[in-house]
Amino acid sequence: MTMPQRPNSFLVNQLRDEADAKALAMKAVESSSPGAPRGILDAIRDRLTDLGPELVAVSHDLAEHPETGFEEHRSSAGLAEFVEAHGIEVARGAYGLPTALYASVGGTKEGPTVAVLSEYDALPGIGHGCGHNLIATVGVGAFLAIASVIDKLGGRVIWLGTPAEEGGGGKELMAQKGAFDGVDAAIMVHPFTYDSSEPVFLGRRQLKVTYVGVPAHASIQPFMGRNALDAANLLYTGVALNRQQMPPTDRVHAIITEGGLRPNVIPEHASVEFYVRSAYPETLKILSQRLEEMAMGAALMTGCGVEFSWDESPVYLPIRNNSGLAQAWNRRYQERNHTVLAPGVVPDLLAGSTDFGNVSFRVPGLHAMVKIAEPDVSLHSREFAAAAVTPYADEVLVDAAYGLAGVAADYLSDAILREAVRDEFEEAGGAVDATEFFG
Repeated sequence: MTMPQRPNSFLVNQLRDEADAKALAMKAVESSSPGAPRGILDAIRDRLTDLGPELVAVSHDLAEHPETGFEEHRSSAGLAEFVEAHGIEVARGAYGLPTALYASVGGTKEGPTVAVLSEYDALPGIGHGCGHNLIATVGVGAFLAIASVIDKLGGRVIWLGTPAEEGGGGKELMAQKGAFDGVDAAIMVHPFTYDSSEPVFLGRRQLKVTYVGVPAHASIQPFMGRNALDAANLLYTGVALNRQQMPPTDRVHAIITEGGLRPNVIPEHASVEFYVRSAYPETLKILSQRLEEMAMGAALMTGCGVEFSWDESPVYLPIRNNSGLAQAWNRRYQERNHTVLAPGVVPDLLAGSTDFGNVSFRVPGLHAMVKIAEPDVSLHSREFAAAAVTPYADEVLVDAAYGLAGVAADYLSDAILREAVRDEFEEAGGAVDATEFFG
């Protein structure tokens, strides 16, 4: 008699430890962090008031000329020219990616360094249905605003234009070339249907399972074959049946991409492609192993061979939120008459994936979500693309740029905040390299 597999207890323990650590971190920041001087924040506000019409024009231009991942040649060039027009040199083709960008203002690498990030890739056939035209211009606006006061703050701020967030893993590819070496915190903003500073984003891996069977005449001698399509069907069904035992933090979705050529031939080849998602790197690894076990079981049942192909593009880690940076965002964004929802108010089931997760496991990160549309407007839709160029979205652009610049100013000027941010990051496990973690 074989023994059943015992469920892994990581998730239960992690949720307990995470709640305790978050409560302590938020209390420390709220009670003692002074933030940036008021005069600095007023100067940032005034600078963005002046930049506002230009930023809106750039946002609308990006929306009117959408380009998909790694093909953002016009978009990246336009953003670079805009920053250069304000007197700051921009490196194009940064970190080995033709459409990546880099600029820097402030002191030497020895001081505190904040990275402000912009995304500008669009979705095929939909355009900027994830609002990356806003992500790009909020980042640029925050960078230019903080550049105007950097001499009074000290430290350094870098701006990174990051290609191909939509599946290409541009940030991870840049990180592997050193983009975040020497960076102490990384911050960005993403449009959404709620205002939230600690959103749930799941880690994501890609898996292709290929079965190899034995072809035979499906009517005369089917017993001489081994049906690869049967194996694919068993795996697809097995995953569906396993959902009852999957933690609510996990997601699996699949398509069968190959299943034979003619009905009268036992299929020799069949393939199933999966997106595998989970809320923690460890649970993503557990789920990945479970998928392989089910795939092997289907191969054994059908007598087929099986091959696994993981992660055609970089693994996306989940976002590791940082309460210190989130509290700084809440304070600054609420100065613009926005109410940021507390953690847990936005349902955790509204969770996708982003390559910023990889960044947030390398350095403390902020990935604030800003409302530009009502909850019945879905991201990755033409309706959301339209919402990203409304007058309200234009207002949010400037408000969010102020919030992001305010966080950078707080971080650079406030040693207590920097210590709280770093302590929380280290307490959560410190830096994790996605490639090394999954081997």
